Amino acid sequence: MDEKRSETDTARNLVIGGTGLVGGYIVEQLLRVGQRPFVLSRSHRSTPGVDWFRGDLEKPESLKFPAFTTLFCTADAILLANALPRLFNLSLKRIVVFSSTSVLTKQDTEVEAEREMIGKLADAERAIAAACEQHNVGWTILRPTLIYAEGRDTNITPLSRLIRRFKFMPLVGGAPGLRQPVHAEDLAIGALAAASSRAAINKFYSLPGAETLSYREMIGRIFDGLGMPRRTIPVPPLLWRAGFFLAKPLYPDANVAMGIRMMKDMTFDSTPAMRDFGWNPRAFNLAFDRHDDPTT
Repeated sequence: MDEKRSETDTARNLVIGGTGLVGGYIVEQLLRVGQRPFVLSRSHRSTPGVDWFRGDLEKPESLKFPAFTTLFCTADAILLANALPRLFNLSLKRIVVFSSTSVLTKQDTEVEAEREMIGKLADAERAIAAACEQHNVGWTILRPTLIYAEGRDTNITPLSRLIRRFKFMPLVGGAPGLRQPVHAEDLAIGALAAASSRAAINKFYSLPGAETLSYREMIGRIFDGLGMPRRTIPVPPLLWRAGFFLAKPLYPDANVAMGIRMMKDMTFDSTPAMRDFGWNPRAFNLAFDRHDDPTT
């Protein structure tokens, strides 16, 4: 019994990406269960219950930590693959890394830069798995779908701000493509569960949300969460392509392919994650506050 207690007391977790959305929730979850995590940051930080370490994945030589048993990484998996040799230690038993379902859905994208990035991400996944197996460390790679957390994410929240500003949303081809948005906090809970599951060792998992919605209905739910009437305008794909430069102000960071993907199904099977570590995400019901809008 004393030996088991000693192992629990000395077990430590390192979170890379702990200043980000999902990583921040992982830190919160660890604190909630009485853990004191190590967390990497590029700048000086101070948080009760957290041991912060300054460093940068892009500069592997800056990564210096005491021994830890579990690594959670929500930062760029491509950078992690390059830095991983600096992170192995004799105590390390498990690594849980976040990638993206884009590895599966964007392989044939018409945007060359996206294809290159997806190729690098797929290579990084393979490199992480191979390095872990070489060091006898159990790995799990999680591929979430469309991540959201009202007012904080880079997927749903920007759409909400466009809707607030323009009071309507153009939908290419009526936007019938299916989506499964997933909350960032659910991903954090899932990551901790995966790290504790022997069944999840050395496996990839897609992590979709609880509901499968058309892109059109997903946008409708955003209107609902803002307390605004649903106002959408169907745009024929040919017109979208021809008038993309006119539509650019509505989507300042967009490309043509983003609109075309509104018509494409992007759905994944959550059964393996449910079976192996109890994946149980929430339904897609939004509630935005006024402070979520930077213009108010």
